[in-house]
Amino acid sequence: MTLDSATRPWGSWHVLDESQGYKVKRIHVKSGQRLSYQTHRHRSEHWVVIFGIATCVVDGKTIVVGPGESIDVPTGAAHRITNEHAEELVIIEVQHGAYTGEDDICRLEDDYGRQDESA
Repeated sequence: MTLDSATRPWGSWHVLDESQGYKVKRIHVKSGQRLSYQTHRHRSEHWVVIFGIATCVVDGKTIVVGPGESIDVPTGAAHRITNEHAEELVIIEVQHGAYTGEDDICRLEDDYGRQDESA
């Protein structure tokens, strides 16, 4: 099995493991960058901060999470991760759901003008 990875304007992600009903990613967010504000129809996410400080928005509520702390994102919740600090942010993301494909992203806002995950 070949595990996916991708470079994005905000940083990168790397799949560590995946099987039926779940996917585990390591996400690197550059200083001063943020992911799109988005929702998923088919999966929930659980984020664990490994390094750095994550400023997370989940359904409009801002939560700051540090190393060893975690946050849950229910299926359908609008969410975003931001790195407002000087050091790189590293998060482990566990996706759980019937479908964990990259095309299950509905972007609500994006700093880079992307409309879908192919961008």
